[in-house]
Amino acid sequence: MAEFGVALDGRAPIAAIAEQAHVAEQGGASTLWIACHLFLRDPVTTAALALAATTRIKIALMAMSPYSMHPVYIAMAAASLAEAYPGRVILCLGSGAPADLKAAGIASPRPLLTISESVKVCRSLFAGKVADFDGKVFKVAGRRLANASGDIPIVVAASRPNMLQLAGRETDGVLVSAATSPPFVKACLDHAAAGAAGRPFRKCGIVYTRLGATEKESIDPIRRPIGFVLRGAHHADNIRLGGASLDQAALAAAYAAENWNEVDRLVDDDVVRRHAACGTPAQVRAKLAEYRGFGLDEIVIGGIDDASAIAAALAAAHG
Repeated sequence: MAEFGVALDGRAPIAAIAEQAHVAEQGGASTLWIACHLFLRDPVTTAALALAATTRIKIALMAMSPYSMHPVYIAMAAASLAEAYPGRVILCLGSGAPADLKAAGIASPRPLLTISESVKVCRSLFAGKVADFDGKVFKVAGRRLANASGDIPIVVAASRPNMLQLAGRETDGVLVSAATSPPFVKACLDHAAAGAAGRPFRKCGIVYTRLGATEKESIDPIRRPIGFVLRGAHHADNIRLGGASLDQAALAAAYAAENWNEVDRLVDDDVVRRHAACGTPAQVRAKLAEYRGFGLDEIVIGGIDDASAIAAALAAAHG
């Protein structure tokens, strides 16, 4: 049986984080995944508050981008949290959302090489070694991490074949992006498994989830978060494999113009059904079971922004 985690995307007020983390732990979540989205709330601060409010649940920094933060600093942040809360911290690396990086004026060339070198730098620092890394992107030499912690797992957030294979080959696990259709999750896990070539790795995937008295009641609140993800050009295969019809260029333009009526029109009910688990508790359980059937070790419930919704989603997930 797959475990269940919860993702927080940085939209909720910082004052709400402690309660959300507590409810997730009480509801049986194995991991709280704290998102790193530029222009939203800082994930390291959020993670510290969540760890302080709980006793058992693991916290994943998701997905720290070496384009917006140097891997030395990423390792420092994860190790500092692990120093205070041993055994409860996971580091998730990722390139970052292209549109957000562009909005911040941050270039993101050579993502495969950049992520691969970041994994190596962080592993070396976590192990307490004197860094001696001379890469094509990063160079770190002659220093060690003051508070090294060798028990911090590293996973990679990925949705493209080469990055998925890198995750399977070089890290402890893979996190498949939110708003993914079940067939796309299967394709992603197949790519990661090809990279792993038989070595064990943890398979996690974010599934946007929303409960309601009716399916329609649950679809409307999650329409825009799903569209926000699917506007990215790198989700073209996700949409194609899921079978929905969606004009990504028009959707990206609608978000840029904050034309919410157009966003709601483009992300119709069929798109949401194919890319999320929405509806009554029974409908949500059935959809989560579909995702679980493709081999996820942890289904990360996403798209939820308050404690009561987290509690309800976990209750439905556990049946």
